[in-house]
Amino acid sequence: MNQTTFSSLEYSRLLALFTSQAQTPMGKARFEKLAPLTHLPELEKQLRAVSETIKLNEEKQVSWSFSGLEDPADAVAILRIKGATLEPVRLLEVTRVCNQALFARSMIAPEKEFVPTLWEIVASIPPQLFAALEKINKKLLPSGEIDDSASPELQRLRREINAQRARLQKSLESAMRSAGDAIQDQIVTQRNERYVIPVKADFRGKVGGVAHGFSSSGATVFIEPLDAIEANNELQNLKGKEEREIARILFSLTEELREQLPSIELAVSAVAELDFIKTKVEFARKFKAIVPTISDDETLDLVDARHPLLEENIRSSLVVSGSLQKQKTNNAQRTTNDEQAKEIVPVSFKLTKRNSVMIISGANAGGKTVVMKTAGLLSLMAISGLPVPAREATIPFYKSVLADIGDHQSLSANLSTFSSHISNIAAMMRDCSAPSLVLLDEVGTGTDPEEGSALGVAIVDYFRRNCGAQVIASTHYRGLKIYAANDENVINASVEFNEKTLQPTYRLLVGLAGASSGIEIARRFGIRDDVIAVARQNLDISAREAENYLRKLQDETRQAEDLRVALEEEREATATKYAMLDIEAGKKEKERKRQFEKELAQTIENFDKQSRAFISSIEDKALKNKLEKERIARKAELNRAVLNKVQSPSKGGRWSAFSNQNQTTKDERRTTNDEPIKVGSKVRTSFGNVGVVERMDKEVAEVLVGGMRLRERLKNLQAVGEPENDQSQSLGEKLQNQAKGSNLRLDAEDANAELNLIGKTTSDAEYDLDRFLDEAYLAALPRVRIIHGFGTGALKNFVHHFLKSHPHVSRFNFAPQDQGGNGATVAELKQ
Repeated sequence: MNQTTFSSLEYSRLLALFTSQAQTPMGKARFEKLAPLTHLPELEKQLRAVSETIKLNEEKQVSWSFSGLEDPADAVAILRIKGATLEPVRLLEVTRVCNQALFARSMIAPEKEFVPTLWEIVASIPPQLFAALEKINKKLLPSGEIDDSASPELQRLRREINAQRARLQKSLESAMRSAGDAIQDQIVTQRNERYVIPVKADFRGKVGGVAHGFSSSGATVFIEPLDAIEANNELQNLKGKEEREIARILFSLTEELREQLPSIELAVSAVAELDFIKTKVEFARKFKAIVPTISDDETLDLVDARHPLLEENIRSSLVVSGSLQKQKTNNAQRTTNDEQAKEIVPVSFKLTKRNSVMIISGANAGGKTVVMKTAGLLSLMAISGLPVPAREATIPFYKSVLADIGDHQSLSANLSTFSSHISNIAAMMRDCSAPSLVLLDEVGTGTDPEEGSALGVAIVDYFRRNCGAQVIASTHYRGLKIYAANDENVINASVEFNEKTLQPTYRLLVGLAGASSGIEIARRFGIRDDVIAVARQNLDISAREAENYLRKLQDETRQAEDLRVALEEEREATATKYAMLDIEAGKKEKERKRQFEKELAQTIENFDKQSRAFISSIEDKALKNKLEKERIARKAELNRAVLNKVQSPSKGGRWSAFSNQNQTTKDERRTTNDEPIKVGSKVRTSFGNVGVVERMDKEVAEVLVGGMRLRERLKNLQAVGEPENDQSQSLGEKLQNQAKGSNLRLDAEDANAELNLIGKTTSDAEYDLDRFLDEAYLAALPRVRIIHGFGTGALKNFVHHFLKSHPHVSRFNFAPQDQGGNGATVAELKQ
């Protein structure tokens, strides 16, 4: 790196931009001294710290800020001197920095696993430092004064001083009343730190005492009466003791900090580092910058990169123009041009170890130099540990970034434009060390075009082959354009120029050389038309043809790009339209299903209410219990039918899914027929269940479905034929048969299929158990668990006796040890 490169790329201006955003003097000093790093692990650590801070802000909403801090460097230097005492202001400087360092540590500590690099910065600050700071904060007021409670002696002295002052003032007020007209003003004042009274100069002899001076007009003499001399002396004596006590307290506090000097230095360093990092993060937020990736294969890849200083200049100009101009301009064309000029056009390109050279051509003032400065400055930012304004950025760990940009001519050094360029390039050749980035603006310019073109090709090729550098060079020479076109490892690029508006678009077109359009630009800047015409006539025919060919290529490239953008926008619009249609259809389907479920639920609720009301009017208890069981069974059947209709099988649990699948498979194998329904006929009920007609009574039939008898109107029944002979079993049947042949065990998925009877009498348990088994059977559960506990064994014996004779139970046994053992019974239901 050399100073010419830093100057050309305005690196110091960039650092000034960061420095202005830092909150502490220590952070500002870090940016003022910042330079590209030469140690890769340190660079990676710096970039990790920025990434972690951004993540901490965005994902954990944790941040820190420093305000009201002064650089405690002088105070720390005094602490290093044994026996030296800090002034109160210096003590406060140190304590404020340390307090904020400890606060930042407390913010980062809970997330130390999430942000290890940040934690490393503050981890070494001992929390015990807070105790020493607390002593100082208790004894020093924010203004820097010593608090009265700093020590018992100081408190006593200040109390005596106040009392002595009050007595003295009272004595002086009495003296003024005695003096009568000799007093100028009835005010006790001070001269030479002693209390005096103002006496008219003409009455000086009337009041005895010591004169301590005259007023500026000479009309008043300030006299300390003889009676007040002793009181003033006593007051001064007390003040002397107070000063000595304050000095003792300050020395004690200084010694407290001196013992914590290593911790204080760590805290000051941590605050400087955290402010340094926070400023980078704020820059990233303001400029939409990212933390770059440092490549290990010498790839320079920038996507939508922007020059930060150019962006800052545009922002500043917008602020100024917004405050000065409050009325619209009448010149519409100028407004359009101003708006275009105030938009940053991002740059995207890629250089690799193989394709390491890019030659940029195109119109003057088209943005060639901006492309090079953007690449150079962003590379310096990356290897300095700073975020870069781009959408994506991969940058090598350059050992050197070298630039020859601008006019370095010097009258004092007797250097012309050409010689200054050549002198700088010669120095760059000496300093070049791979991996390196070399930027050459108008290489070979300032001399004969043919010689300059040949020299430009040679210079670019030297940096490429001998130095192993990545090179970005701008040119108007055809020789360099041809060099790029003939070498597949060299990239041709150009800045776009709109021939219709005669305005540059500042877009970088990679893979295409550009025309210089010098004559058109000259005409745009006001050169006479006759001069332009003569220039066109004098232009070499081959040059004109080359210019026209390049323009044609640029036009076709622009049209292809515009077409691509239009097609992409149309594709996105179509995709959005169909996505919205799908969303709308989904919403309508959900609403329809919700309304359907609501109506079904209301119907079931009405059935339940009416049946309850009817049963409550019956006085026969036996009949009432029988009808109550029938009501519960009917409600369970309705609920089951609703679930089969409106819910997916996955919501019904493993066994209900198999049961539904098994039932559906069986029903589908049965075919409907037109045979009349009679006793013994197989029919499908309105709930979709298949059963056998046991009894018929006019328009109503009693149908046996499993172990439950249902009454159904004949018009709601549908006769079904026998299924075709199918030796295969459904998955549900196989699983259920396997369950019957296995040991009884309640799976974790069926854990909710249990009844707890502990604490109930046998009469209460009979009703609950019978109802529970009916509902479990209707829900197609394969097995259930009844918890009866150990106790005396009466409840257990009753449960086993009841299960033996129940029509829904195929077998039962005690539960496994991990599911209750002999305190519970698992019953397998018939299927």
